[in-house]
Amino acid sequence: MIRVLLVDDDPLVRSALSLMLGGQSDIEVVGEAPNGEAGLALVGEHRPDVVLMDIRMPVMDGLEATRVLHSRPSPPAVVVLTTFDADDHVLRAVAAGADGFLLKDTPPGDIVSAIRTVAAGDPMLSPSATRSLVSRLRSTTPTDRTSTAADRLTVLTERELEVAVCVGRGLSNSEIASELYLSIPTVKSHVSRLLTKLDSTNRVQVAMVVHDAGLV
Repeated sequence: MIRVLLVDDDPLVRSALSLMLGGQSDIEVVGEAPNGEAGLALVGEHRPDVVLMDIRMPVMDGLEATRVLHSRPSPPAVVVLTTFDADDHVLRAVAAGADGFLLKDTPPGDIVSAIRTVAAGDPMLSPSATRSLVSRLRSTTPTDRTSTAADRLTVLTERELEVAVCVGRGLSNSEIASELYLSIPTVKSHVSRLLTKLDSTNRVQVAMVVHDAGLV
C-alpha cells in the first residue's frame, strides 16, 4: 500500500484528489494539509511514501517544504502538483528535491501512475517539465557545463558511472538491472551512492549531471 499525503491550500483540490486516489486499491491517503508547514508536521506523524505538494501556499510554500523534507533522513518522494507551467518552477522544484512535477490538469490516471512511479524510486516529469529541463541544458555554455559535470563524475566507480548513464537515459531501476545484469536491490544501492557522491537529492539531478557531461 502506497501512503500518500496531500498538501494544498485549496480544500476543493484536496477533496478531489482524495476522492480520486481513494478508489485505488494500492493507494491510501493518510492525511491532508493546507500549507507546507502543516504538511511537514503530518509527514512526521503519518510517515507517507509520497507527498503531493502544491507550490503556492500561505505560511510555507511547497518548494521550501520540499527542501526541508529532503534535509531529513529517509524523506518521502515528493510530486509537485501545480497550476503554473513555468520553467522557473520546474527548475526550482527539481533543485529543491522534487521527484516529480505535474500540472493539476493532468489526467487522473497519469497522476496515479506518477504516484506509483515515484514510490518505486523513479522520477516522473510531465512532458512540459522535461522540455523545461532540456531548455535549461541548452541555455548554458557547453564547454563550462561539460567540464564542471565531468569533474563531478570523477568520484564515481566504473559501475556507478554505468548506472549514472542509465539514470541519465531515463531508465527505471528494473530496466537498469536488466541492462547491466544486476539485481534491483543492487541497482538501488548504486543509485543511493550516486545521490550521495554527486550531492543530489533525486535522480533527475543525477540525470542532469550526466547530460551536462555529454554522456547521453
